[in-house]
Amino acid sequence: MITVSDFVFSFSPDHPPAARALPGEVVRFVTQDCFCGQVTGESVLTTEIDMTRLNPATGPVFVEGAEPGDALFADILSIDIADRGYLCTLPDYGPLGGWSELRTREVDARGGVLRFNDLVFPARPMVGVIGTAPSEGSVSCENPGAHGGNMDCKLVEAGARTFFPVRTSGALFQLGDLHASMGDGEIGGSGVETAGSVLVRLGLLKDFPLDWPLVESRGMIHAVASGPEFVDTQREAARQMQRLITAAWGWDDTDAALYLAARGDSAICQSCKPSDSDIVLRVGVPLEPSMPRLVPTTR
Repeated sequence: MITVSDFVFSFSPDHPPAARALPGEVVRFVTQDCFCGQVTGESVLTTEIDMTRLNPATGPVFVEGAEPGDALFADILSIDIADRGYLCTLPDYGPLGGWSELRTREVDARGGVLRFNDLVFPARPMVGVIGTAPSEGSVSCENPGAHGGNMDCKLVEAGARTFFPVRTSGALFQLGDLHASMGDGEIGGSGVETAGSVLVRLGLLKDFPLDWPLVESRGMIHAVASGPEFVDTQREAARQMQRLITAAWGWDDTDAALYLAARGDSAICQSCKPSDSDIVLRVGVPLEPSMPRLVPTTR
């Protein structure tokens, strides 16, 4: 098994690979927390850290045979988190920015449960930053996009299968920004930020172009889109699902739209507004057992 611990702060086709893997190989990604270890206790506020060193992603991993027009899939086999994490507020960030102070709280994450004040609740580890390189340029790991990036989708958890467009040779897959728990929207500004490691099996769908990442989890498959405005972002995610339905099931656009009205769900993944961060949302449908898969397992 390959183990990778090198990390970068952006997604770019210019990054040299930290490792190379064949489709079907399992890779262990050892990750930093989103603050790159700068928050070491409750006395450290987010105004005191280097904000250029946020959301490091471990990798990238060059996947042999991946070429533009393919889709890379990553099966999240397991997520192991550190014994502690941090919840932090950020200045003027998120819907409650005007009604909360700057504060850092350490959260005990031992034994699969989280302890916050007098409350004990189950840990739900997930991967916040995950994706492949864009075709050109560089995208900060703080930002989401059509390549994936800082999607902050809580469904990227153990047992999930994620799909990403390949836009450069080798795909250059990377991930980081683990959360011991994070709710949809990340309302207070952060999840329970933590370090850890993730086991991933990488696979390849040849000649299967995608416009946006997909997440298959808990019996559903979702398109995950991002952008500055809700309406346009929801349209992008819905259109990705509509295209998958028409291609796999032979329906026209209108029947696909009607099906999405009956069976589709839309939900916010990340919406720390007001801020400069893009909205991330998902549109998903059940894995209908009587119908062909929207995304094949092999191609």
